[in-house]
Amino acid sequence: MSSDAETPAPEEAVASASAIVSDSQTFGRAFKDFRGGFAQRELWLSLGWQDIKQRYRRSVLGPFWITIATGVQAAAIGILYSALLGQSIKSYLPYVAVGIIVWNVIQASILEGSDVFIANEGLIKQLPSALSVHVYRLVWRQLLFFAHNMLIYLVVLFAFGVWEKLHWTAIFAIPALGLLFLNSMWVSIVFGIFSTRYRDIAPILGSLTLMLFVLTPVMWNTKSLEEQGGQVSERAKLAEIVPTFHYLEIVRAPLLGDDQHLYHWVIVGSITVVGWIVAIFAMKQYRSRVPYWV
Repeated sequence: MSSDAETPAPEEAVASASAIVSDSQTFGRAFKDFRGGFAQRELWLSLGWQDIKQRYRRSVLGPFWITIATGVQAAAIGILYSALLGQSIKSYLPYVAVGIIVWNVIQASILEGSDVFIANEGLIKQLPSALSVHVYRLVWRQLLFFAHNMLIYLVVLFAFGVWEKLHWTAIFAIPALGLLFLNSMWVSIVFGIFSTRYRDIAPILGSLTLMLFVLTPVMWNTKSLEEQGGQVSERAKLAEIVPTFHYLEIVRAPLLGDDQHLYHWVIVGSITVVGWIVAIFAMKQYRSRVPYWV
């Protein structure tokens, strides 16, 4: 048989190589990664729970230190700022407590999300698993932290009479939390991929998160500004420019029995759609490169 029959033509070799390369950068492979990662839920469920146990290893109270630390922080801020701002502690402390609980999820999504692949370098290089496993693990761990911190909400609910204000609309807190953790996933994917490639992004996000904490009404509220009327009322609307304000509102308002506004849901829903589009494109284009970047 001639050598021409055994050796593919240069054009065929280039086409074949191109097909191999492009196959790793398709939407099909990206969605397959999401499905494969979810199918390995026994792995990331176990790893996420192990993260918490490892962090509080040999401590008497274990993971409940999460609750104690958050509770002390909320109580200290609530008592101090209610006096400084002239707010009723009965209404202000629950407002701050729920705000901090939700903010911890937002903050972890940004900071831990940007480090999700770098922190799992060993597993990514040695364990044959979908890249999304590490994102699922991170979000599951955040959900466990959130569940521990919700014990503070239960205390506040009865100790400060918040349950008297609740009505049937409190059920909207469930889809709101679903949206919150759905956003946590795309944030971890996008920031995680680009922080792995460009290591300067993580420190930038650290400074950005601190700035967002100050600008987001976690410790202060827009109602106190609006009550002053006039020009200050217009300035209070500037808080709505900060995206994290809307995430905070869709969760905190139903949990405290406050009025809810549709535009918060519309803004969060729009950001969720755009964020997931970016995350899917990022997974399509760069998923196969992450093991080399870490």
